[in-house]
Amino acid sequence: MTVSQTTFRKALLAPDKPRPDGLTDGAGHPAGRRFDVYRNNVAVSLTEALEIAFPVVRKLVGEANFKLLAAAFLRQHPPSTPLMMFYGTEMPGYLETFAPTASIGYLPDVARLELAIRESYHAADAAPVDPARLQGLDPAATLTLAPSLRLVRSRWPIHAIWRFNMEDGPKPSPRAEDVAVLRPDLDPEPALLPDAGGTFVDALLTGSTLGEAYDAALAEAETFDLARNLSILIGANAITDIGEPS
Repeated sequence: MTVSQTTFRKALLAPDKPRPDGLTDGAGHPAGRRFDVYRNNVAVSLTEALEIAFPVVRKLVGEANFKLLAAAFLRQHPPSTPLMMFYGTEMPGYLETFAPTASIGYLPDVARLELAIRESYHAADAAPVDPARLQGLDPAATLTLAPSLRLVRSRWPIHAIWRFNMEDGPKPSPRAEDVAVLRPDLDPEPALLPDAGGTFVDALLTGSTLGEAYDAALAEAETFDLARNLSILIGANAITDIGEPS
Protein backbone atom coordinates (compact mmCIF):
# COMPACT_ATOMS: atom_id res chain seq x y z
CA MET A 1 0.00 0.00 0.00
CA THR A 2 1.33 3.44 -0.95
CA VAL A 3 0.79 6.31 1.46
CA SER A 4 -0.21 9.53 -0.29
CA GLN A 5 1.66 12.74 0.53
CA THR A 6 -1.58 14.35 1.72
CA THR A 7 -2.32 11.53 4.15
CA PHE A 8 1.27 11.52 5.37
CA ARG A 9 1.33 15.28 5.90
CA LYS A 10 -1.97 15.36 7.78
CA ALA A 11 -0.86 12.58 10.10
CA LEU A 12 2.57 14.14 10.53
CA LEU A 13 1.18 17.46 11.79
CA ALA A 14 -1.61 16.04 13.96
CA PRO A 15 -0.45 13.94 16.93
CA ASP A 16 -4.02 12.80 17.60
CA LYS A 17 -4.30 11.13 14.19
CA PRO A 18 -3.35 7.45 13.80
CA ARG A 19 -0.21 6.40 11.96
CA PRO A 20 -0.87 6.06 8.23
CA ASP A 21 -1.57 2.49 7.12
CA GLY A 22 1.14 1.00 4.93
CA LEU A 23 3.93 3.21 6.23
CA THR A 24 7.16 1.23 6.52
CA ASP A 25 10.75 1.86 7.55
CA GLY A 26 13.86 1.33 5.44
CA ALA A 27 13.78 -2.40 6.07
CA GLY A 28 10.17 -2.75 4.98
CA HIS A 29 8.83 -3.14 8.52
CA PRO A 30 5.86 -1.12 9.86
CA ALA A 31 7.11 2.31 10.87
CA GLY A 32 5.30 2.15 14.20
CA ARG A 33 6.87 4.25 16.92
CA ARG A 34 9.54 5.57 14.56
CA PHE A 35 6.83 7.61 12.86
CA ASP A 36 5.71 8.95 16.24
CA VAL A 37 9.25 10.08 17.03
CA TYR A 38 9.60 11.72 13.63
CA ARG A 39 6.23 13.41 14.01
CA ASN A 40 7.21 14.78 17.39
CA ASN A 41 10.55 16.08 16.06
CA VAL A 42 8.80 17.90 13.21
CA ALA A 43 6.31 19.53 15.59
CA VAL A 44 9.09 20.60 17.95
CA SER A 45 11.14 22.10 15.12
CA LEU A 46 8.20 24.08 13.72
CA THR A 47 7.23 25.29 17.18
CA GLU A 48 10.80 26.47 17.80
CA ALA A 49 10.75 28.33 14.48
CA LEU A 50 7.59 30.14 15.54
CA GLU A 51 9.04 30.94 18.97
CA ILE A 52 12.04 32.56 17.30
CA ALA A 53 9.85 34.46 14.82
CA PHE A 54 7.34 35.80 17.36
CA PRO A 55 9.10 36.37 20.70
CA VAL A 56 6.78 39.17 21.82
CA VAL A 57 3.61 37.21 20.96
CA ARG A 58 5.10 34.31 22.89
CA LYS A 59 5.78 36.52 25.90
CA LEU A 60 2.33 38.09 25.80
CA VAL A 61 0.42 34.81 25.80
CA GLY A 62 2.86 32.83 27.94
CA GLU A 63 5.07 29.85 27.21
CA ALA A 64 2.45 27.11 27.65
CA ASN A 65 -0.24 28.97 25.71
CA PHE A 66 2.15 29.71 22.86
CA LYS A 67 2.88 26.00 22.44
CA LEU A 68 -0.86 25.36 22.18
CA LEU A 69 -1.14 28.19 19.67
CA ALA A 70 1.76 26.82 17.64
CA ALA A 71 0.28 23.31 17.64
CA ALA A 72 -3.03 24.62 16.31
CA PHE A 73 -1.32 26.88 13.78
CA LEU A 74 0.97 24.30 12.22
CA ARG A 75 -1.94 21.93 11.62
CA GLN A 76 -3.65 24.52 9.44
CA HIS A 77 -0.51 26.10 8.01
CA PRO A 78 2.21 23.54 7.26
CA PRO A 79 5.43 24.90 5.76
CA SER A 80 5.21 25.81 2.09
CA THR A 81 8.99 26.14 1.75
CA PRO A 82 11.97 24.32 3.29
CA LEU A 83 13.33 27.72 4.41
CA MET A 84 12.24 27.95 8.03
CA MET A 85 13.17 31.63 8.19
CA PHE A 86 9.97 32.30 6.22
CA TYR A 87 7.67 30.04 8.23
CA GLY A 88 4.78 31.74 9.99
CA THR A 89 3.76 34.39 7.47
CA GLU A 90 0.09 33.51 8.05
CA MET A 91 0.32 34.03 11.82
CA PRO A 92 -1.10 37.60 12.00
CA GLY A 93 -4.22 36.61 10.05
CA TYR A 94 -4.53 33.38 11.99
CA LEU A 95 -4.54 35.27 15.28
CA GLU A 96 -7.51 37.33 14.10
CA THR A 97 -9.68 34.20 14.18
CA PHE A 98 -7.98 32.23 16.97
CA ALA A 99 -10.64 32.18 19.70
CA PRO A 100 -8.39 31.57 22.76
CA THR A 101 -6.56 34.88 22.20
CA ALA A 102 -9.51 36.91 20.90
CA SER A 103 -9.51 39.11 24.01
CA ILE A 104 -5.97 40.34 23.19
CA GLY A 105 -7.02 42.67 20.40
CA TYR A 106 -3.56 43.99 19.65
CA LEU A 107 -1.96 40.56 19.25
CA PRO A 108 -2.40 40.25 15.44
CA ASP A 109 -0.76 43.64 14.87
CA VAL A 110 2.11 42.79 17.21
CA ALA A 111 2.61 39.66 15.11
CA ARG A 112 2.56 41.83 11.97
CA LEU A 113 5.31 44.00 13.42
CA GLU A 114 7.43 40.96 14.31
CA LEU A 115 6.87 39.53 10.84
CA ALA A 116 7.87 42.86 9.29
CA ILE A 117 11.10 42.88 11.32
CA ARG A 118 11.96 39.41 10.05
CA GLU A 119 11.10 40.31 6.45
CA SER A 120 13.24 43.43 6.71
CA TYR A 121 16.19 41.40 7.96
CA HIS A 122 16.06 39.08 4.93
CA ALA A 123 15.28 41.78 2.33
CA ALA A 124 17.70 42.78 -0.40
CA ASP A 125 20.39 45.39 0.20
CA ALA A 126 20.28 48.75 -1.54
CA ALA A 127 22.71 51.64 -1.39
CA PRO A 128 21.33 54.90 -0.02
CA VAL A 129 20.99 57.85 -2.35
CA ASP A 130 23.84 60.38 -2.54
CA PRO A 131 23.10 62.93 0.23
CA ALA A 132 23.84 65.76 -2.21
CA ARG A 133 20.74 64.79 -4.19
CA LEU A 134 18.55 65.31 -1.14
CA GLN A 135 19.20 69.03 -1.07
CA GLY A 136 16.28 71.11 -2.31
CA LEU A 137 13.97 68.23 -3.19
CA ASP A 138 11.38 69.09 -5.82
CA PRO A 139 7.79 68.42 -4.62
CA ALA A 140 7.18 66.70 -7.97
CA ALA A 141 9.97 64.18 -7.34
CA THR A 142 9.32 60.62 -6.27
CA LEU A 143 11.38 58.82 -3.65
CA THR A 144 12.39 55.17 -3.90
CA LEU A 145 12.55 53.59 -0.47
CA ALA A 146 14.80 50.70 0.57
CA PRO A 147 13.56 47.14 -0.11
CA SER A 148 14.07 46.44 3.60
CA LEU A 149 11.62 49.12 4.73
CA ARG A 150 8.34 47.83 6.11
CA LEU A 151 5.37 49.87 7.29
CA VAL A 152 2.97 48.58 9.94
CA ARG A 153 -0.04 50.73 10.82
CA SER A 154 -2.14 49.92 13.84
CA ARG A 155 -4.85 51.30 16.06
CA TRP A 156 -2.87 49.82 18.95
CA PRO A 157 0.42 51.01 20.55
CA ILE A 158 2.40 48.23 18.89
CA HIS A 159 5.74 50.02 19.01
CA ALA A 160 5.37 50.66 22.73
CA ILE A 161 4.26 47.07 23.32
CA TRP A 162 7.27 45.79 21.39
CA ARG A 163 9.68 48.03 23.30
CA PHE A 164 8.11 47.18 26.67
CA ASN A 165 8.66 43.48 26.03
CA MET A 166 11.97 43.55 24.14
CA GLU A 167 13.82 46.56 25.53
CA ASP A 168 12.19 47.17 28.94
CA GLY A 169 10.67 50.35 27.56
CA PRO A 170 7.97 52.39 29.32
CA LYS A 171 4.51 50.95 29.86
CA PRO A 172 2.38 51.42 26.71
CA SER A 173 -0.36 54.03 26.64
CA PRO A 174 -3.55 53.37 24.65
CA ARG A 175 -3.15 55.03 21.24
CA ALA A 176 -2.72 54.22 17.58
CA GLU A 177 0.84 53.88 16.32
CA ASP A 178 2.43 53.65 12.89
CA VAL A 179 5.82 51.95 12.74
CA ALA A 180 8.45 51.94 10.02
CA VAL A 181 10.84 49.02 10.21
CA LEU A 182 14.14 50.46 9.03
CA ARG A 183 17.50 48.81 8.43
CA PRO A 184 20.23 51.44 8.64
CA ASP A 185 22.92 48.78 9.07
CA LEU A 186 22.65 45.01 9.47
CA ASP A 187 19.77 44.71 11.89
CA PRO A 188 16.24 46.07 11.45
CA GLU A 189 14.99 48.70 13.87
CA PRO A 190 11.31 49.53 14.40
CA ALA A 191 10.85 53.31 14.47
CA LEU A 192 7.75 55.04 15.77
CA LEU A 193 6.57 57.55 13.17
CA PRO A 194 5.34 61.03 14.14
CA ASP A 195 1.78 62.23 13.49
CA ALA A 196 0.61 61.21 9.99
CA GLY A 197 4.03 59.69 9.29
CA GLY A 198 2.38 56.42 8.34
CA THR A 199 0.26 58.16 5.71
CA PHE A 200 3.34 59.94 4.35
CA VAL A 201 5.46 56.79 4.07
CA ASP A 202 2.56 54.78 2.66
CA ALA A 203 2.06 57.39 -0.05
CA LEU A 204 5.74 57.29 -0.99
CA LEU A 205 5.66 53.49 -1.12
CA THR A 206 2.73 53.55 -3.53
CA GLY A 207 4.40 55.98 -5.94
CA SER A 208 3.06 59.36 -4.88
CA THR A 209 5.27 62.37 -5.41
CA LEU A 210 6.83 64.09 -2.43
CA GLY A 211 4.28 66.87 -2.69
CA GLU A 212 1.35 64.47 -2.91
CA ALA A 213 2.61 62.49 0.09
CA TYR A 214 3.03 65.73 2.05
CA ASP A 215 -0.51 66.89 1.19
CA ALA A 216 -1.98 63.52 2.22
CA ALA A 217 -0.18 63.63 5.56
CA LEU A 218 -1.11 67.26 6.19
CA ALA A 219 -4.77 66.48 5.50
CA GLU A 220 -4.59 63.87 8.26
CA ALA A 221 -2.70 65.96 10.80
CA GLU A 222 -2.04 69.70 10.73
CA THR A 223 0.97 68.99 12.96
CA PHE A 224 2.68 66.89 10.28
CA ASP A 225 6.39 67.73 10.20
CA LEU A 226 7.92 67.02 6.79
CA ALA A 227 11.49 67.70 7.87
CA ARG A 228 11.22 65.35 10.84
CA ASN A 229 9.80 62.51 8.80
CA LEU A 230 12.38 62.92 6.05
CA SER A 231 15.09 63.00 8.70
CA ILE A 232 13.96 59.61 9.99
CA LEU A 233 14.18 58.10 6.50
CA ILE A 234 17.48 59.76 5.63
CA GLY A 235 19.06 58.85 8.96
CA ALA A 236 18.20 55.20 8.39
CA ASN A 237 19.56 55.14 4.80
CA ALA A 238 16.03 54.37 3.68
CA ILE A 239 15.94 56.56 0.56
CA THR A 240 17.71 54.79 -2.29
CA ASP A 241 16.79 56.87 -5.33
CA ILE A 242 15.01 60.02 -6.46
CA GLY A 243 12.78 60.18 -9.50
CA GLU A 244 13.29 63.66 -10.91
CA PRO A 245 10.25 65.32 -12.53
CA SER A 246 10.39 65.43 -16.32
